[in-house]
Amino acid sequence: MIAKLSGLLDSVSDAACILDVNGVGYQVFCSARTLRALPRPGEAARLYVETHVREDHIHLYGFLSEAERGWFNLLQTVQGVGAKVALGILSALSPDELVRAIASADKATLNRCDGVGPKLAVRLITELKDKVGGIALGSVAQAAGGEAPGSETGPVADALSALVNLGYKRAEAFGAVTAAARSLGDKPDVQALIRAGLKELAR
Repeated sequence: MIAKLSGLLDSVSDAACILDVNGVGYQVFCSARTLRALPRPGEAARLYVETHVREDHIHLYGFLSEAERGWFNLLQTVQGVGAKVALGILSALSPDELVRAIASADKATLNRCDGVGPKLAVRLITELKDKVGGIALGSVAQAAGGEAPGSETGPVADALSALVNLGYKRAEAFGAVTAAARSLGDKPDVQALIRAGLKELAR
């Protein structure tokens, strides 16, 4: 099982790169985001690797960070998401953006990813929202309101709903409410969250 490769970047194509490791060229499939971040050919590069072994092929998938590799595996636990779709999602969204989109139930952002339609976007949110509960912004909402991200009740969820009803995009509203929750401290009420969230959005 190959978990990491370090060597010289040989070449980059639309979907993969070739990494020269001590004279052996490894073809590694990557997200567009990872491919754009690679150095120029001939320069040193390191990729975290996920190895897929099938009856008819062995594919290597490469990532600049362990967080991206973790999301690649997590996404594939959702029915209908294979390696190609997972890379398509990671091409469009960074791990932090994925956390925000799922925790805030932002279907529109997920729909922008190649291979993700409305039904799959809902399935991604439904199946992964509990798994991102301790990550980044989601942990702030949970600590402030005593509620899990994506929950349909509680002050954070109510404040989020109010801001969305006022016309703000769900992802923006979620970021504002979680920032407000962080600044207000332990278990703020809905009205305080809305007022502080509006101030965040006005900045």
